[in-house]
Amino acid sequence: MVAAMTSFLRVSAILTVLSGAALAQPAGYNYDESKVGTYTLPDPLVMQNGTRVRDAASWEKLRRPEILELFATQVYGRTPKGQVRPRFEVTSSEKNALGGTATRKQITVHFTQKPDGPKMDILLYVPSSARKPVPVFVGLNFTGNHTVNADPGIKLADVWVKEKKQKGDEKSRGSAASRYQIEKIIARGYAVASIYYGDIEPDFKGGLPYGVRPLFYRAGQTAPAADEWGALGAWAWGLSRAVDYFATDKDIDAKHVALIGHSRLGKAALWAGAQDKRFAIVISNDSGEGGAALSRRNFGETIERLNTSFPHWFCANYRKYNGHPEQMPVDQHMLLALIAPRPLYVASAEEDVWADPRGEFLSAVAAGPVFELLGKRGLGISEMPAVGRPVAGRDIGYHIRTGKHDVTAYDWEQYLSFADLHFGRKQ
Repeated sequence: MVAAMTSFLRVSAILTVLSGAALAQPAGYNYDESKVGTYTLPDPLVMQNGTRVRDAASWEKLRRPEILELFATQVYGRTPKGQVRPRFEVTSSEKNALGGTATRKQITVHFTQKPDGPKMDILLYVPSSARKPVPVFVGLNFTGNHTVNADPGIKLADVWVKEKKQKGDEKSRGSAASRYQIEKIIARGYAVASIYYGDIEPDFKGGLPYGVRPLFYRAGQTAPAADEWGALGAWAWGLSRAVDYFATDKDIDAKHVALIGHSRLGKAALWAGAQDKRFAIVISNDSGEGGAALSRRNFGETIERLNTSFPHWFCANYRKYNGHPEQMPVDQHMLLALIAPRPLYVASAEEDVWADPRGEFLSAVAAGPVFELLGKRGLGISEMPAVGRPVAGRDIGYHIRTGKHDVTAYDWEQYLSFADLHFGRKQ
C-alpha cells in the first residue's frame, strides 16, 4: 500500500500498450506508450507553500479549498454564487409508466421568474415497488430527454441542431436508450433522472447568450472574464439545481444522489461533484482529457486540442497551458481527490484510446492517498487491471471494458453494484 501511495509522484512511461486497442492515430497526437515520457505529478497532500497535509482537518480547511480554487481559476472557471433562485414546476406525473413499474415525472426548473426565461426539464422515473424515499442516479444527456427511453409519454425536447434549436421528432424517441438503461435501474430499486444539457447551455462556441451564464453577468458584461466559468461549469451548475429539486420531492432520498457523466458530460459531472458535496457518489465514464485522465501524460487528446476545438468549455486561463501541461499547478488526480471521502468510480473503454484509459486509471491511483488520509480506501492496486475485471469493493472503483467510447449495460451493472455497496442496499 505504501508503494501505491508514493509511486504516483514519478510515473514511468515504459508501459504496455492496451491490448487490442484501436490505434488509428490522429496526426500530431501520441498513441505510443514508449513516447509518453517521464512526468511528475503535483502532490495533492502538499500545499503550494510546501507544507505537507497530515490530517483530515488540514485537508478540509486548507488544502481542499486551495485545490478547488486552482481548478476554478485555471481550468473550469469560477462558478458564481447566489442571484438565481430556481422555481420547480411538475408539469406531468404518471404513476403507471413503463408498464406500471415506475412513476414518471417531468419537472421544469425555471431559472428566473420570467415565464420565457431560461429553464431546464428534468425527466424522473421512480420505481413503483420500492420503499420511498429512494436513492437516485442523475446525469445529463446529449440528445434530449425523449431519446433516453422509448416511453411515448416523454415530452419531445427542443434540441440544438447545427446551432439552431428545433423540436425533437418521433423518429429520435428512445434512440439513446442503450446508454441510460432506465428499466434496469428501476428494477434495481433506484430512481433515475436525466436532463438535456442543451437546456442549460448549448454546446457550440457562440452558444453563451442562450445559456444560464448571462444571468450572472454584471451590467455591461458580454463575455466571461479569464477566470470565469465556461460551458462545463454551467452544465455542472445545472446538475446542482437538480439536487435542489430532489430535496423537495418526498419520493427521492436527496442524501443518496449518485451522479454520472459520460465523455464531456463526465468532465462536467466530476466538476459538479468536486464543488457540491451533496452528490453522494460520483461516476466518470470515459471522461478523458479535462476529466479523469492525467494531463501530464502525453497520450491521446491534449489540453491544446480541447481549447482549440471546444474553446467554450473551459475558462480562458486554461489556454495558458496549451502545450505545457507541466506548468499547471494541478492535474486531474487532484480533481478526483476533491470527491473524497465520498465514493468515486472511474471507467474506461479498451478502444477509447483518445480518452487515455491508462491515464484515467493512473489518475484514480494517484487520488488514493487523499481517500486514505480521510479514512477511506483507494484503489489498492498500482497495476492496471485486465479488461473486464472491475476493481470494486473499495471507495474508489475502476474498470476497463471491451468496446468503444460509450455507456453500456456492462458499465451500468458495475455502477449499480457500486451504489448497492455504498448505499447499503441488498439485492
